[in-house]
Amino acid sequence: MTCSHKLRWYELIPIFSFIIQSGRCRKCASTISHQYPIVEFGTGLIFALIAFHFVPVLQFSQMSYIVLVVLFAFIFSLLMVISVYDIRHKIIPNTLVYVYALVSLFSIFINQTGVGSIFVFPSLISLASGPLFALPFALIWLLSRGRAMGLGDAKLMLGIGWMLGPMQALSATIVSFWIGSVVSLFMMFFGKGKMTMKTEIPFAPFLVISTLIAFLFNLDIFKLAELFSS
Repeated sequence: MTCSHKLRWYELIPIFSFIIQSGRCRKCASTISHQYPIVEFGTGLIFALIAFHFVPVLQFSQMSYIVLVVLFAFIFSLLMVISVYDIRHKIIPNTLVYVYALVSLFSIFINQTGVGSIFVFPSLISLASGPLFALPFALIWLLSRGRAMGLGDAKLMLGIGWMLGPMQALSATIVSFWIGSVVSLFMMFFGKGKMTMKTEIPFAPFLVISTLIAFLFNLDIFKLAELFSS
């Protein structure tokens, strides 16, 4: 707030407080950014989708269901914050991306089927998926000297590789470039101001959107391609 007003509990209710206050500060009447209700709605929607995604686990274990929903709600909360921060500041904070990578690594030790023990030992390919997908992004950053890709994106891919596994992570990577290309073309033709090759476009939001799609739909782009080609 421009007036440094300390928000009270009833001013912190997601979306509801924004609507009741007509998008303005109760003290100084300055406009509150629409970013807040959009992020709040998006986060709530993601939580609901995660809860629905793991419904099949309920038939085997309620405890596993709760653990999985809480774990992945936390993971996607981190990804949401990373996305918004990258959009606003064109950088991914190390603290957030390191926490995300660690929690993603932890997630591969959790049984997502609900059958048997809640903890499992992951395969070697699952353990290697993080570094495997981070390396190409790191090389792009290194070879382009940071002009084509930020190092933060490579760090983000470390967690995405662990969280999704090889096939879904590869699918998410491909989809992220598709989304990025479409958005870039839209900005080039319809955006305000002239967009050039030097224009910085935050890539984390594209990675996060594609990661959410791959996670919710168990996306394997190669199986999808086979389906359309048959």
